[in-house]
Amino acid sequence: MRLPRKVKLGIIGFDGHPAEVLGQLRRLPDMELVAYAVDGTDPATLTSSRKNAFVQKAKSYDDYATMLAQETLDLVAVCNNDGRRAGAILACAAKGLHVIAEKPLALNHHDLAAVKKAYSKPGLRLSMLLPMRFDPEYLALKEIVASGEIGEVAQITGQKSYQLGARPEWQKQRASYGSTVLWIGIHMIDLMRFCSGREFAEVAGYQSHVKFPEIGAMENVTAAVYKLDNGGVGTLHMDYLRPAAAPAHGDDRLRLAGTKGIAEYSFDLGVSLMNENTKPHRLTQLPPKGSVFLDFVESVYLGKEQSLTLADIYRVNEITIATHEASVAHGFVKI
Repeated sequence: MRLPRKVKLGIIGFDGHPAEVLGQLRRLPDMELVAYAVDGTDPATLTSSRKNAFVQKAKSYDDYATMLAQETLDLVAVCNNDGRRAGAILACAAKGLHVIAEKPLALNHHDLAAVKKAYSKPGLRLSMLLPMRFDPEYLALKEIVASGEIGEVAQITGQKSYQLGARPEWQKQRASYGSTVLWIGIHMIDLMRFCSGREFAEVAGYQSHVKFPEIGAMENVTAAVYKLDNGGVGTLHMDYLRPAAAPAHGDDRLRLAGTKGIAEYSFDLGVSLMNENTKPHRLTQLPPKGSVFLDFVESVYLGKEQSLTLADIYRVNEITIATHEASVAHGFVKI
């Protein structure tokens, strides 16, 4: 992908999904990773990231404030821990830099409002690393709903089940992690909304920590119930209880039940569809995989319409923060 000029990229931290950025640099000959800030990245993650050929050529800084002061950048990928993310985004905004950030943008409504204000300046662009909505399976579910094959979605069921594995220290602390809802829930909340075309109006939630004292404050079981804009119901349940012997790290599932049929995706069975006219069957032809980073780059530098809009980004942050608040309070929260 050729860009109209050379673009200087910086990275703050390597937690989460920096591979979504680094993995696309080979396709962007006009973009150069010139610097990165360690910014408290987990040591094991940092060691692995420094093996990347693009990272090896970039200048290293301990903190993002020094990097932003000394480097001339155009675009920054903010991939530090959840508790430090909003501050880093605001620092980039103060320098007039475009940002694509790890999720969530902030851990509370106050900090999210500050980010919104900072990126309301004309010409300043912001995106967020929600790569799953560019996966073929979820693009297929969205197309099914848009085609009318299952009618109006009235119930949405989402699941994220992960292997626990070895967790970095920042995920064990409330101040740097936030919660499991904020860290991984935002992915499925986005997909539930994106694929179904429905809006979320209210949420009730619960989160807890069962056994595994070595993970500190990190919740390993959560559940949330949503009232949809059409009176329907959505549910999301998540856990870090997937056995180590499982064939993959995660088991993500999304089921959309409509007035005319049902479409769903699971790791084991792929995408399946049944409705008034067709028996249950698995889809073999799926849309091509996209890239959240290239989607943003094309929008900023080539003037193409962005698939992941800023309105969607802000909305999923608002819903996720409300879900976290409901889970903490064990009650209902208007979205």
